[in-house]
Amino acid sequence: MVDATANLSEPTAKGGYAKQIGTVGAFFFIFGFVTWVNGTLIPYLLIACQLEEWQAYLVTFAFYISYTIMALPSSKILQRTGMIKGMRLGLIIMAFGCLIFIPAALMRYYPIFLLGLFVVGTGTTLLQTAVNPYITLLGPAHKAAQRMSIMGICNKLAGVVAPIILGAIILNNAGDLIKELAQYSPADKVLRLNELARAVIMPYTVLCIILLTIAFGIKYAHLPEIKPVAAEDTGQPINQKNSVNFLLGFVAVFCTVGLEVLAGDTIGNYGLYHGFNLNIAKSLTSYTLAFTVIGYLFGSFAIPKFITQEKAFLYSAILGLIIAVLVIITPGKTSIAFVALLGLSNALLWPAIWPQALKGLSGAQLSRGSALLIMGVAGGAIMPLIYGWLARLTNNQAAYMLLLPCYLFNLYYCLRGSWFTTKTNR
Repeated sequence: MVDATANLSEPTAKGGYAKQIGTVGAFFFIFGFVTWVNGTLIPYLLIACQLEEWQAYLVTFAFYISYTIMALPSSKILQRTGMIKGMRLGLIIMAFGCLIFIPAALMRYYPIFLLGLFVVGTGTTLLQTAVNPYITLLGPAHKAAQRMSIMGICNKLAGVVAPIILGAIILNNAGDLIKELAQYSPADKVLRLNELARAVIMPYTVLCIILLTIAFGIKYAHLPEIKPVAAEDTGQPINQKNSVNFLLGFVAVFCTVGLEVLAGDTIGNYGLYHGFNLNIAKSLTSYTLAFTVIGYLFGSFAIPKFITQEKAFLYSAILGLIIAVLVIITPGKTSIAFVALLGLSNALLWPAIWPQALKGLSGAQLSRGSALLIMGVAGGAIMPLIYGWLARLTNNQAAYMLLLPCYLFNLYYCLRGSWFTTKTNR
């Protein structure tokens, strides 16, 4: 989204370079952690705030809609602050969002929880806007893809451990909680729900302290500063072919993020739907993310040595379509395993869509295009709400029909990309 004025292609010291990579890797772990704890928060808040299922998916809406709202402002902020100060500001905003969970838990008031999630998402957006381009510049250009792969693994590994850690704290020994609540008198039920709501205070307080500690400790990592500047606008309009390709790419990003969130954040409630004990359902998101890590590792190893990025995109879309059908038609609890397996098919979609969507753009067009694609993350905000609405009309398993048009569109966009590349190169 921005062009950097600094050139960091030659690190000054091998030890210092490794430390810098480790620091940025920690950032990717952090925003992976705060992103994928939503999979545990959904069943937790569903019970603690006594919500309908569609209301519980406002968790993902509040978090991901902040990406859409803050994508363009974050780029402007970084032009003023530089990337390092932008990272610090993002961490501080995230910490403030975590603090909002304290009054939300004390009052057991769902809208305040959503406000906290929106603020955390706002800080995460700013942090990601700074860190993603920064890691591409932090070292030799020919190793940028390698560094991005390492960062992706850090991000997804956080998604594996986050639901396990948070679930063990806020839903400790809560396997029969739903049955237990049904047996309480109204007054006792309120007391038990208040106790449950307050369980979130300690982990989010600790997370707030960690975020602030990292924010104020960044200077000791000796990360070189980069001052982003706006890309020069040549005044040339985007031609019609590039414009249509980009618009379809935006829809593909929307669908892909929606697919990732559906696979990762609805699986906990889906486990409850099939009668899983809450002690198991609370951590099911980890299985989806574990398969995503496997897909990421495969991509890091095989692309482009054994398979092209375009072929990986094609096979991922086809695999996702097959698994989605199995999710819908497979009876019983086995269907849950296929929801988790969607993480494997989703892993390579995001990195394949971006270069195809931005093909043919340059300068300010490229800068604005990147910012607009980030806004496609709104798919993660809207798709779970549609899923919740479909589940209410039909059932939780049939509602996964929503996956099918998304994978079909990605398959179309992949095939169209081959045609578009051929036509562009003529």
